[in-house]
Amino acid sequence: MVSGKKDRSDVTHDFGMHVSISGKIDLSIDRAIELGCRGVFQIFTCSPRRWDASGLEENEVAAFREKIQKSNYRVFAHMPYLPNLSSPDTTFYSKSVGVLVREINRCQALGVEGLVLHFGSHMNTSLDSGRSRIVAACKKAISETPNSSVRLLLENSADANSVGSRFELIQHVLKEIADLNRMGTCLDTCHAFASGYELRTEQSVKDSMESFNGSIGLKNLHLIHLNDSKGFLGSASDRHEDIGKGKIGLEGMTAILKSPLLDKVPVVLETPRDFEGEDKQNIATVRRLIGSA
Repeated sequence: MVSGKKDRSDVTHDFGMHVSISGKIDLSIDRAIELGCRGVFQIFTCSPRRWDASGLEENEVAAFREKIQKSNYRVFAHMPYLPNLSSPDTTFYSKSVGVLVREINRCQALGVEGLVLHFGSHMNTSLDSGRSRIVAACKKAISETPNSSVRLLLENSADANSVGSRFELIQHVLKEIADLNRMGTCLDTCHAFASGYELRTEQSVKDSMESFNGSIGLKNLHLIHLNDSKGFLGSASDRHEDIGKGKIGLEGMTAILKSPLLDKVPVVLETPRDFEGEDKQNIATVRRLIGSA
């Protein structure tokens, strides 16, 4: 069990949004600044809905790295949507692993520190076989990028039938990969709530994060996706909501942001974009809940 007597007002986070790379990839940094991201943001390095990706030009990489250095942002990236690293289809699986390797190399070139990946679906096969495939995928990707510093961050799943739905299952995957210099986790709050972890009060956040620490270990948590949930507790519904407007609510969101157990873990929002200014509204809510000036 982890305990913390720290004054909750002392808990701090860098926080930001998932930001578009439309136009040129370095424009994502300008957008992060304009949105009010503090210290961190997340991108796709290419279109998330295509298998292929245009090569990164040297001038693109140089402009991105220069702006990052000047702005002092930490940058995380997310895998595209199409790959399934737990797929039992050998052709689909091989193609998915190829995309993972490609994305690690793109992140390394850009200076991105962590790449978030979903567990994917093991389809009609067993959890054990799905776990074996995600383990093999990560091991292969790491072995093929030996000079990379990019950390792979396994994101917990909303679906209770997924390999990544329960903290103890994620721990099994990390243990089998056995390379914590290149591996870690990303905690999505909507997914955790949807898979049955209670997060609506200070005490329930404490209990759930102690459960996380007892299985995965909080030292292996490198990023939080802060999303409220449209679905109820245990609904297995991966439907994100604006901060404080969902079933987790303002009390739960505040408890997560001010939990001493999660102190200084960077926070990225993946909230809906249903109207102009919604991103800024969510960033402003987080700033208010943290108590930041």
